[in-house]
This record gives sequence, structure tokens and C-alpha cells, in this order.
Amino acid sequence: MLFASLHTPQMNLICELHQNMPQRYLARTVETVPDTLKDVLDQETFTKARLYQLDKSTFGFWQGLYSQLESTLILVFGGFPFLWWYAGEITGRFDYGPEYEILQSLVFLFLTSIFSTVTSLPWTVYSTFVLEEKHGFNKQTPMFFAKDQIKKFIVMQCISLPIVSGLIYIIQIGGDYFFIYAWIFTFVVSLLLITIYADYIAPLFDKFTPLPEGDLRTRIEALAASIDFPLTKLFVVEGSKRSAHSNAYFYGFFKNKRIVLFDTLIEDYKPPGEEKDKSSEDTEKSHEGSGEPEVVDEKKSEKEETKEKHKKQGCTNDEILAVLAHELGHWKLSHNLKNLIISQVNTFLCFMIFAFLIKETILYSAFGFNTRPILIGMLIIFQFIFSPYHEVLSFCMTVLSRKFEFEADAFAKKMKKAAELKSSLIKLNKDNLGFPVVDWLYSAWSYSHPPLLERIKAIDKKDKTE
Repeated sequence: MLFASLHTPQMNLICELHQNMPQRYLARTVETVPDTLKDVLDQETFTKARLYQLDKSTFGFWQGLYSQLESTLILVFGGFPFLWWYAGEITGRFDYGPEYEILQSLVFLFLTSIFSTVTSLPWTVYSTFVLEEKHGFNKQTPMFFAKDQIKKFIVMQCISLPIVSGLIYIIQIGGDYFFIYAWIFTFVVSLLLITIYADYIAPLFDKFTPLPEGDLRTRIEALAASIDFPLTKLFVVEGSKRSAHSNAYFYGFFKNKRIVLFDTLIEDYKPPGEEKDKSSEDTEKSHEGSGEPEVVDEKKSEKEETKEKHKKQGCTNDEILAVLAHELGHWKLSHNLKNLIISQVNTFLCFMIFAFLIKETILYSAFGFNTRPILIGMLIIFQFIFSPYHEVLSFCMTVLSRKFEFEADAFAKKMKKAAELKSSLIKLNKDNLGFPVVDWLYSAWSYSHPPLLERIKAIDKKDKTE
């Protein structure tokens, strides 16, 4: 049984390497823009995207290898039984014995969180301050990063510990049909988290400001109204303090929908107040006494001009409307609802199978336990026993996600935004340094969004009604 548990992650790693090799080969060998892409990308951007793909691939390989070695060593040397025992030692010092299983489970979970945070931190630091920095995406300072990591850890504990304690309690008192109550509990919790995330959790990490009045806001509101999208709030998130990557999304239940645009998505966006500060600064300069004529360093100006040209990113108002038409297409076509239903059916089935397996003593003994703690049963069954199933489900969801993306593009096209959507996809691909030459197998397994050329080809394809 232990061998089987180790075998599955190893096979996952081997499969992942097998899929990544053709994509890595393409990134190494295709050094010039293919003819099919010459109208889409310039050589400089293509080279940058190719090098970014190679660096990400190398980083992903070593991170995956380390993760596999770490998991194997933890299992072979009994890391989980040791941490469970140590959690019991800690609670025992406060006169809480083994009968206080929930408390011991929370201490165990807290200890594993600390361990995973510490062991993953070097990889996170490297990814942020070396890989992303090298390719011009990282905008975080070390202090900002440190505060961000601490907040993430605290928020995660505040959310996960109460949920886990509630889940264990339900399983303890739920009888033979506890899986039904456990599923209802997780469903209610997920809806609650979605509801409070935007107003209470996300603002802890990023600054959200209402999109200023103007042409863009007016046109977005008109677009939402044209398809009866119940837009209540329209925000810009200051994502540029974290990264140069761009995005847009909507969230909310029923008649309370909000749209969020990343500031990096909006071309020449300036936060409210910045323009005012800039104009004041210019005014002050204009009032300065005229002394010696200012000497301009032509070389320096050229460098700054080039730098500004490379930094310039984002989409025009028309292109942003096309991006939002795509996002609203997901809502109009009930993609989010379909994903929610699939997710909940899957959760129910997993809890039902879990209910049959949790009493199997051999599962616990295979991992070094002579007792049957509920949290450990969840860890063994959901993380290890269900691993092959999760891989298959993940692939199926990737296929479905790609289908939804094509449908959302088609929806934007029906709204007469095909040209703007194409140009926005090209711009976003450039801004995010997406490497457009993709191996079909790697793409089918790994990309939840179809590659750029596939989406453009689908948009250009004539409908039967045309």
C-alpha cells in the first residue's frame, strides 16, 4: 500500500516530464517567428517569450523534482506519524489527551502549514525575485513580499482551522450518513467564502478603487446593461504593485455582480490623485526661475524613450470592452454555474467514497498509524488514494474550460467585437510574454485557455449564418 502511494506521485512526475519535453524542445529550437505568427508578434517579443518559457520550464522541473523528493522522504521516514505524535505531545502539556481529537488535529494542521510554508519559501522567493524579476514582471519589494507572505499565512489559518474543526466534528457525530452533512457544510462554507472574499479578504492584499467616471466606465455600464448583467460595482485593482501581468474578472451572487479590472490591463492608467500630483509638479517646474538653459543628454533620452516603449502595456478602451464581452459571455452562457455544479457533484461523490474507506485500518497502518484519526484519514484518502482520479478529472475540466473559452470568444464575436478581441488577445499575449508555439499534447493537458493562434483562428472562422 505504501508503495502504491509513492508510485502514484512518481508516475505523475514522469507523465508531466514526458509532456513538457516536446514543449521545451520547441522553445529551444524555434528561434525565429514562424510565418503564421509574423502578423502577430515581432521578433524581439517572440525571443523574450521564448526565453521566459524556457526559464519557467526549467524552474518547474526542479521545483517538481524537489516536491516529489520531499513527499517521498516524508512518507518513507514517517513524517506524518511523527507530526501527529508531536501535536499530541503539545496538547498533552496543557492536559488535553487523545480524546480531544479536534484540538490535536488543529495543532497537526498548524505544524504542517508551518513546514510547507518554510520549505516552499525559497522557491517562492526565487520565482518572484529571480525568474519574474529577470523578465520584467515582478514589482514587489522585499518588504512588500514579506508582509504579503505573513498575511497569507495568517488568513489561511483563520479560514482553514475553523473549517477543518467543523468538518471533523460533523464526521464524528454524523453517523453512517455523515458524508451528506459534510457535503452540505462544505457547500455552505464555499458560498460564504465567495461572498465575503471580495469585501473582506481580497482588500487585505490589494487596493481596490472604483473605476473613475469617464468614457470607459460609461461604455462598460452600457455593455453590461445590453445583456442584463446586474452590475453593481466596478473596480480597478492595483495589481501593478505585485506584478506586471494583466487580467480582468467578475464575481458576486445573483443581482450583486462586480467587475474588476487590473490597472495593468488599462492602457496609460493612472490612479486617482496621481494625475493631480503630476500636474502640480509640472506647474511648480514651470514657475521655477529661468537660469542656465537645461542641457539634455540625448543618449539618456533615447534610453528612457526605449524603456518607456517597452514598459507601455495594456489595452485601449475598445479592447477592454472586448475582453469584458468575453468575460460576460461566461456569465451569459452559465459557465460559472456549470463549473459550480460539477464541483459540488464531485465533492459529494468524494465524500461518499471517503465514508466507505475511512474505516479501513490497513490505510492507516500503511502510513505508520496505529489509530484512525479523521484528519489523517482525509489526508490519506483525498491526497493519495484519489490522486489518479484527480488527474483524470483535472484533464476533463481542462477540456471543458477550453470549450468554454471558445464559446465566450464566440459570444464576444456576436457582440460585434471580434476585431477588438483579437487585438486584445495579441496585446495580452505580448504583455504576459506568452510563447505562442505550442505542442498540441502539452497544450491539451496543461492549458485551460486555448493557445493564441487557436483562438484567433476560431474567431476568424466564418459562421454558417454569415
